[in-house]
Amino acid sequence: MKRPLLLCTLIASTALAAKERSTFRYTAPSEGERPVIVDATVGPQGSDFAMRLRFDKAPWGEECKNRCANATLLLDTDNSKQTGLRLSQNSPVNGADVAIVIQGVRDYAKQEGGAPQSWLRVKVRALSNGASSVDDGELLAEFNHRQDPERLQVDGETIYLLMDATNATLPSARKARVVYQPPGGKPIQAVIAGMLGGGGGKGVRIFKDGSWGKARDAR
Repeated sequence: MKRPLLLCTLIASTALAAKERSTFRYTAPSEGERPVIVDATVGPQGSDFAMRLRFDKAPWGEECKNRCANATLLLDTDNSKQTGLRLSQNSPVNGADVAIVIQGVRDYAKQEGGAPQSWLRVKVRALSNGASSVDDGELLAEFNHRQDPERLQVDGETIYLLMDATNATLPSARKARVVYQPPGGKPIQAVIAGMLGGGGGKGVRIFKDGSWGKARDAR
C-alpha cells in the first residue's frame, strides 16, 4: 500500500485567496557557494510548525553536487531569551529553543563506478536552557524527502516541511520568533504566532487533503 502523498496548500483568510505575507526575505549574494533561504513563511498548524522555504537555487541534487544546502533555521518557541540557546550576551540567537538543520546530502556508492545518491535531509534539535551551540541540542527528529513525504516535500527550489511541536521539552507561548543567519550575513529575525496564539489558520498549510498545485503557485 502506497503512503499518502503530502499535499500542500496556502489557505488565504478571504474568499479572494490573497497571498500570505512572507515571514522574512533575504537577497542572496551572486557569488554564494551554497543554496541559501531567500523567502520563508513559517507558522503554527495544529500541533506542528509548518514551513515553506524557498532557496535561491536547488538545495539538493546534481545542480549543487557537493555544495548543497546546509541551512539552520532557529525557532524561539516562547519568544523569550530566558530559555534555550545562550551565546554572547546580546546575540540575536539567544533564546532559540529548537534548531531545524536542512542539508542537501550526497553519498557516493561504495562500489567503484556506482552512481552517487542524493537527497534532502532535515534534523530537528531541541536546545535546552544554557545550550551553547546547535550541536548541544537533543536530536528530536530526522527525516528526508524520500522516506518521509508526510513531513517533507521538495518542489524545485522550494521545500515544505512540518515540525512536530508537541515535545514536552519545547516551551510554548502566544508568540514565537524565527531567526535565520545566512552565511556571512547578519541574523534575520521575525515574530510569528506561537502554538498558543491561535494562529493556526494563517500562513502555510500542509496536510494530506489539499492542492499541491495551489501551494506551488502561492509564492
